[in-house]
Amino acid sequence: MEYSRMEKEQLQERLAQMQQAYNAYAQMHLTLNMARGKPETRQLDLSDGLFTALQAGDAMKGADNMDVRNYGVLTGLAEAKALFADLLGVRKENVIIGGASSLNLMFDYISQCMTHGVCGHAPWFGQKIKFLCPVPGYDRHFGILEYFGIEMIGIDMDESGPDMDAIESWVQDPQVKGMFCVPKYSNPGGVTFSAQTVDRIAKLQPAAKDFRIIWDNAYGIHDFSDTPDTLTEIFSACEKYGTEDHIIEVASFAKVTFPGSCISCIVASDNNLAQIERRMSFQIINQDKVSQLRHINFFKDADGVRAHMRRQAEILRPKFETVLRNFSEKLDGKGIAKWTKPNGGYFVSLDVLDGCAKRVVELCKQCGLVLTGAGATYPYGKDPRDRNIRIAPTFPSTAELQQAMDVLCVCIEIACIEKLLSA
Repeated sequence: MEYSRMEKEQLQERLAQMQQAYNAYAQMHLTLNMARGKPETRQLDLSDGLFTALQAGDAMKGADNMDVRNYGVLTGLAEAKALFADLLGVRKENVIIGGASSLNLMFDYISQCMTHGVCGHAPWFGQKIKFLCPVPGYDRHFGILEYFGIEMIGIDMDESGPDMDAIESWVQDPQVKGMFCVPKYSNPGGVTFSAQTVDRIAKLQPAAKDFRIIWDNAYGIHDFSDTPDTLTEIFSACEKYGTEDHIIEVASFAKVTFPGSCISCIVASDNNLAQIERRMSFQIINQDKVSQLRHINFFKDADGVRAHMRRQAEILRPKFETVLRNFSEKLDGKGIAKWTKPNGGYFVSLDVLDGCAKRVVELCKQCGLVLTGAGATYPYGKDPRDRNIRIAPTFPSTAELQQAMDVLCVCIEIACIEKLLSA
């Protein structure tokens, strides 16, 4: 029965039961953490071959015959470009290889827009700038925008992606200069933009001629379901409407091999690449070509990456199944929570009753379970309904994850019953 239909005495009885369970967990002095989407040790172990993929005595040259230990090749090894191009379905000529962090690429690009503008347009610094932000969304995107003082406008998400009616309306405002998004297995909802949504994004005709979408394809190859989602390739869609300049795509191997010790890429139109490359020519001599060659030797080709990701999926799938099974068994039918059921990525998005998310997170913290802060999935850390919590099941062990779900579900019941009793 839905809790909202229960009598007050029934709710009080259930609350007492949950508080008793909560007290038992509190006495266990747990130290559990589901705050961020980090790979666990077994996932990292899969990439240990990187340590021997390039050794003293090996040929230290890429296909262009450049010694990777020396200066040069500003935009990355040709083989690395071809690898990302194959995985993303883009032209290798439109790929630049970055360092270990695609977040760094995004930050640098927004910084470039602030100081030098976009392809001949006026710098954003000193202007009133707005960005569209699908919500719930990625807190790191919001952090970049807040750092530069760019106003954020939340755009609701559903199972097909962001509200395109709202986006098409907002882009008529010339102060709206762009949008951040994660188009496949979005953070945190696990949503993949539908083909129709991608097409509507591709044919946007914004008032701002320097409008740019940061297409953060962080989880493009992170499938763990037998029926993975398919994302329409954005540049091909844009070619129909002549809007390729609108898109700045980034991706990385941060959750493929070693976070902080991998390679990344930025994909863009010829016009955008020319400006990015010019800025890079003042910024660096080259990225880490040794790491690029190491990854090339380790994977060989895109099929090697895909095989690697299938092994990762075998580790991740049971964890997501544990989360979804616990939610279903403990919360289904009670009318106090709903959750996404992703086919890939790193997160599950949980919505509890309005006004309860902060209480849930605080109860969990007091019991030894650390979650992503309530509100983190919204601009400025403010969830207007205080209901969304990002669940990150990847890092804990299987046993720890089960304990975490036991605690979480109890805390959800306590917070939501308290809310119903106070109404």
